Amino acid sequence: MITTAAENVGFNKKQSILATPKLEIKDVGKVFKTKSGETTALEKTSFSVAEGEFVTILGPSGCGKSTVLRIVAGLEEASSGEVLLDGQQINGPGPDRGMVFQSYTLYPWLTVKENITFGLKLQGVSQKERDDVARHYLQLIGLEGFEKHYPIQLSGGMKQRVAIARALANDPKILLMDEPFGALDAQTRNIMQEVLLKAWEESKKTILFITHDVEESIFLADSVYVMTARPGRLKKKVPITLERPRDFSVKGTVEFAEYKEELLSLIREESLKSIN
Repeated sequence: MITTAAENVGFNKKQSILATPKLEIKDVGKVFKTKSGETTALEKTSFSVAEGEFVTILGPSGCGKSTVLRIVAGLEEASSGEVLLDGQQINGPGPDRGMVFQSYTLYPWLTVKENITFGLKLQGVSQKERDDVARHYLQLIGLEGFEKHYPIQLSGGMKQRVAIARALANDPKILLMDEPFGALDAQTRNIMQEVLLKAWEESKKTILFITHDVEESIFLADSVYVMTARPGRLKKKVPITLERPRDFSVKGTVEFAEYKEELLSLIREESLKSIN
């Protein structure tokens, strides 16, 4: 159940990228019907995510970033196109996709440990294995000693750590994150970015991460996908070649500043279109 760093020693990202994509989004469109008519949120959106890749999606407000994620999660149905996970079409929600929202979505009547292992209990996993998984992820997210606490006793950052641990504990094929740090203060947000990278570096899970924060997208990602203004579609893929593992010193480099300038320029172009 637990994927360790040792089990990922042979992981080769270049080979992975050349292989069949983990996630494929093919000409996906989404039209919302309202009383006043129809609104096109997405239009012929296509991109892919490789096994173990960390992808972030940026774009102006209302461009359909979260709609893409909800379609991948199976929470929204595409009006056109298709989404494939490991070559299989997605037709609804499933345990093969872990989801982390901006709101913490923890069960308030369960302890930290019980929240983390909730999905495993539903699957009939033994108490011993659940205990082992909880111990592993409590250590990974830095919450050892808090296993018996309830969500009301935790800070916002701590709650989001538990939400990430719960998603990873279910061993999904892909982790979907919808602006998970958007409600946190700047200092806590920075810490959570490091916590997430640590978890990703160990598990090598495929991650699709929605954010409106340009620096966050660069710091976390292997690739940044920039979307157009509504109706949203892929404007440009920007590969991020900053060395890994990363720490916050990378934000002071010339290379980071160049990525930031490029992405801000791309988003500004689209934002101006939506105004005009």
